[in-house]
Amino acid sequence: MIFDIKVPILGFEQIKKVELSKIDDFFTELKSCDDETKFMLINPFMLRDYDITIPDFFKNLLELKKDSNMLVLNIMIVSKPIETSVVNFLAPLVFNIDEKSAAQVLLDSSKHKDYGLLENISNYIK
Repeated sequence: MIFDIKVPILGFEQIKKVELSKIDDFFTELKSCDDETKFMLINPFMLRDYDITIPDFFKNLLELKKDSNMLVLNIMIVSKPIETSVVNFLAPLVFNIDEKSAAQVLLDSSKHKDYGLLENISNYIK
């Protein structure tokens, strides 16, 4: 599925369109349609309680409504062994499936104190 990026992914402002390919319930590959950039994304809800508040700015930009089909994934920096990989829980990628739009949402760290930028995945896998 291809999505238009409405707010750039930090450090990758050249990416305007991305393609998502689901690998399994945990992992999804994000591939840029504009260059060779790829990210491994992870479903945060499979790892931990992940209750986020999406700011109104992003809701409006992505045209998110109460009944919108929304997907929230987090960028993961994959390392070997996998237990040393890290996840960015503070800046999720939010996808509006219905509108085929996406944005990296920067959460307010004062409201989401339990989420870090580079959390070790070994804290969540058993």
